[in-house]
Parts: sequence; C-alpha cells; structure tokens
Amino acid sequence: MKRTHLPLNALRVFDAAARHLSFTRAADELAVTPAAVGQQIRALEDLLGVVLFRRTSKGLELTEEASAGLEALRTGFLHFEDAVQAMQAGQSSHVYTIACPRDFFGAWLAPRLAAFRGDNPEVRFALVDGETADFTEANLDLAVRWAEGPGELEGIALGPALRTTVGEGPWIAWSGDPAPEGHPDEPGEEPHSPPVSVGDAGGALAAVAAGLGRARVPSLLADAWEANGRIVRGAPDEPCRRGYWLVAPLPQWRQKKVKALVAHLTAR
Repeated sequence: MKRTHLPLNALRVFDAAARHLSFTRAADELAVTPAAVGQQIRALEDLLGVVLFRRTSKGLELTEEASAGLEALRTGFLHFEDAVQAMQAGQSSHVYTIACPRDFFGAWLAPRLAAFRGDNPEVRFALVDGETADFTEANLDLAVRWAEGPGELEGIALGPALRTTVGEGPWIAWSGDPAPEGHPDEPGEEPHSPPVSVGDAGGALAAVAAGLGRARVPSLLADAWEANGRIVRGAPDEPCRRGYWLVAPLPQWRQKKVKALVAHLTAR
C-alpha cells in the first residue's frame, strides 16, 4: 500500500501552535519567526482543505476539525520519538563486529582493542578473519584492509604506507610480496621461486624470526614485532603503495560507537 506523503514539518508547527494557542510562542519554541509559523499553518490548511484556527477576542481557538485530529497526531509524534530512540539504542550497542587480517590482528589491533575495552568494560568484540568479508553478509561495523586506499568506503589510514626489509638470507615470499626477487632480466626466463613462501606478512615475520630468510613486510607490523623483541630491523622504511586502512560504509562510519573506536585506534 502506497503511503500518503505527510507534511511532517507543517504538522510539527501545527502541534506547537495548538499547544500554545499562539503563533508567537510556537515560533519561540521552534526557533523560527511568527510569520513562518503562519505560513506553515496556511499551507497545511490549503493541503487539508480545512480551517485549523480561528481568531477570537480571547485569542486563537482550535476548530473542530483541528481538535479531531490533534490527539492522533500527538500519538504519532510519540511513536516517532520511540522509533528514533530504538534506532539510537541499536547504534549505541556495545558489540563491535570487525573483519581484520589475522596477522594484523595479532601484532597490532589486539592490544589496542584490549586498551579500549579496559576503558569501556561493557564492550564486546566479534572478530571475522579476512580482508574481503562483505559488510552486509557479515554484519560488520568496521574492517581493516591492506589496500591502496578506502575505495568506495569511508576510511582512514592506520599508519603511513611504508614497508621495510627484515632478516637476512634468501627471500621469503608472501601474498603481499609474491616475487620479492623481482622479474628476471632475460626475456622468457621464469622467475626464481623463493625457498620459503607463506600466506601473509605475519607468516613472513615468523619465518624471519626463525632464521629462514628475509622479507619485505609492512612497517606497521615490523614495528610491533620489533617492540616485542621478536625481530631486529636493519633496513630503513621505504614507500609502499599499500597500507592498512580502517574502513566502513558511510552509515556505519557515522555511528557513535564506531566513531569512538576509530578515534581510539587512530590516536597518535
């Protein structure tokens, strides 16, 4: 069934004018001019085809037509308020569903979520593994992605787009750097396969820590591993096209709870 278009702003003005029986006091409540109130009332009367107020020697009075609809109108506004409060309650939920690469979660995100929960003990986290998890299907609030930017989503970088080389010996390949030795100089020659190949940057760092070779990894992860004493960095940072981005669709990005967590994670 097609819903009738409701002139909600004019109805709100009518409700205020009916409570005060004064365009001036209604205007004060609504922070508009009395002329604007009168204009909204006249427009509503034209739309409805009825007279809503009559002027008497004692001031404004409601007509029978206006009185007949006033109680239902005010009940409707109360329902609107209940609906808004229900939507805000959902927004203030303390459960966060976050998609994040497993290696980034362990090295960087987990301790920061722990610190956030220390300040907000009512908070709960549900972590989803993977960078490509669908926001709708997984009901995500946020995602961390190793990417060149936020793409079509709202987002903020969790650090500069830098990488560094750690370890010594043969190259270790991973999904973000599958051919660390580069392409061969001779046309038609196949690239040399590194002796160790792992699934992600965390695996590459673990291989470096075990003495299996060297790897180019995101500086953000290398910083965390070095701080824990698991590796020693011997090379400077270098620019990288990709970085870790915290992203979400605009509706999620605007949520109060998401804004609070984003502010915590991006505080320098």
